[in-house]
Amino acid sequence: MESLKLQDPAEGPDFQTITNGAANGVAQTKEDHRFNPNFTQAVINATGPGASPRLKQVMPSLIKHMHDFCRENEITTEEFMAAVDLLNEAGRMSDDRRNEGQLFFDILGVESLVDEITYKLATDAKDGATASAVLGPFWRKHAPKRNMGETIVFGIDDGDFTLMHGTVLDHTTGIPVEGAELDVWHTAPNGLYEQQDPDQPDYNLRGRFTTGKDGKYQFVCLRPTSYPIPHDGAGGKLLKLLDRHPMRPAHIHFIVTAPGYKPIVTQIFDRRDPHLTDDAVFAVKDSLVVDFAPLEGNPKAQFELSYDFKLASYEGSKRNGVEAATATSTAGDSAP
Repeated sequence: MESLKLQDPAEGPDFQTITNGAANGVAQTKEDHRFNPNFTQAVINATGPGASPRLKQVMPSLIKHMHDFCRENEITTEEFMAAVDLLNEAGRMSDDRRNEGQLFFDILGVESLVDEITYKLATDAKDGATASAVLGPFWRKHAPKRNMGETIVFGIDDGDFTLMHGTVLDHTTGIPVEGAELDVWHTAPNGLYEQQDPDQPDYNLRGRFTTGKDGKYQFVCLRPTSYPIPHDGAGGKLLKLLDRHPMRPAHIHFIVTAPGYKPIVTQIFDRRDPHLTDDAVFAVKDSLVVDFAPLEGNPKAQFELSYDFKLASYEGSKRNGVEAATATSTAGDSAP
């Protein structure tokens, strides 16, 4: 039988080592009926007729999986309460500047899995839309709208300044998309987003840019750096219990929206980064790995990055079976 450590020994005498596992090392089957065989169905049946069709579809599956997990692993009350306490801690730490609950599920790969499912539903074309990636816990609403070509870097003199440019395209027709908004954000060279760092100006390293008729965009940012996700809360405790590191590879976040198109929430990753293969939140996709090229003769930047974003239309997404694709995307209202 194995032991599950619920608290760090450094936290004092309340540390518990809870023994779990199937009785005598043998997993219980439904035929054994060691636990009430009717309980799970009773919980499922308790859902009332006023629940939405989608909830009626997903909740029985969720309840069944959770109950089966508890039975198969013989989860004890102490273990259950330890998990509840960890989730409650994540909730207490979450605010408009930090989403610890989302970070918790990122560490378990849940957001990356859901992201993959959503992307696959949106388009199965061989030359598909730009791949999506997790939103992450540090996106902020209402980033400043900036003029095309402007910088998002303020109060930083020692970064690798980069001229990033490209075109937003319809992934089916290749036609440039007018009125596409690119909401961009990344960390400073110290690995901190501005809401984590009192020394950075508010909304530093963030901006929103809107394309014209040619679909082109251009702005100055920094070549990003790898950094540890916050590990001073519930997410960090989970990482420690799992004996995992907190590092994320260097990346830049984007939300790209345009009227009539499905939004893309994505990240692009620097190929030189050593953590591409062991991202703490499992978000790296091959098509999102890019190369920063040296840039000469530009007083504003030492590197250049060219990258085109390809959007899938709502009509195209509906043809590929996305039920939620009947809404209309509006540039500027750009996050899930």
